[in-house]
Amino acid sequence: MIYIENTSLDPFLNLAYEEYILKSLNLDEDCLMLWRNDNSIIVGKHQNTIEEINEEYVKEKHIKVARRITGGGAVYHDLGNLNFSFILRKNVSASDMHKLGIPMVNALKKIGIDAELSGRNDITIDGKKVSGTAKAIHKDKLLYHGAILFNSNMEVLSKALRVKQNKIESKGIKSVSSRVANIKDYLKEDIDILEFKEILKDYFFPDGLKEYHLSDAELSEIKSLRDNKFSTWEYIYGSSPKFNFKNSKRFPAGEVEVFLLVEHGFITKCNIYGDFLGESNIDLNELFIGKKYERDEILNVLNQFKEKQLFGDISNEEILGCFFD
Repeated sequence: MIYIENTSLDPFLNLAYEEYILKSLNLDEDCLMLWRNDNSIIVGKHQNTIEEINEEYVKEKHIKVARRITGGGAVYHDLGNLNFSFILRKNVSASDMHKLGIPMVNALKKIGIDAELSGRNDITIDGKKVSGTAKAIHKDKLLYHGAILFNSNMEVLSKALRVKQNKIESKGIKSVSSRVANIKDYLKEDIDILEFKEILKDYFFPDGLKEYHLSDAELSEIKSLRDNKFSTWEYIYGSSPKFNFKNSKRFPAGEVEVFLLVEHGFITKCNIYGDFLGESNIDLNELFIGKKYERDEILNVLNQFKEKQLFGDISNEEILGCFFD
């Protein structure tokens, strides 16, 4: 096995690393990469991004949102989270996630963590999830990766991934809520996450680290993947399955009901109803068709008009809440 060092904390760049190693790096051996992301939510390949995140909280806390190339549910990453990526030649059955997870479980057991494989793709301790895993296949290679909760901020995790599914109907894969825990709480010795990373490296490379150093040209291609795919709105939100959104709110100045159809991240149908007293004959529904379904875009539309012109005494910020809250 070969180790690839990656000290980046940028989730978009790190996801580009994975895709490049899987699809473009031709090595004759299996690879391992251990890496971390700064505060971010990583949604699965088939998920509806807006359905998985608490958008207002994510924006307030400057949490980045990214999409990976594997399936499964949304996960929260911070600097207390250690990610692992195995890029394997397909000598292990891709359908057997348990076999793929055995090496990492054994590594955790080596340091006194009584971890086990559970369910379809989880690693647990005392029934609490400490890692979720996923896979992707490209030709004769397999990516198997996971996020290990070492000392992650559980409060932020729970708030950032809060989902309002009752207002959204889509065919995207939903995340499943489960009890989670940090590995640090189960360690007998007080170590930090970087020491934990080195322990894992020592386990997987008992005879010394065998490392592959990416060339400047390879790093340039990875950065291009980041800029042209993983960090783009089109990939993160535009790749979401189409969905319906419905919401109604009552204000002192009247009730507002919003019904939307969103496809590839854009509003394709819009119906707004209510007993509010606007001062314009403008077709409200047409205003929003073709716009990105994101807060700044909707607010920009609303701010083109004077207060009261569209919705009477209901403020633009209150109307914005009808589109998302």
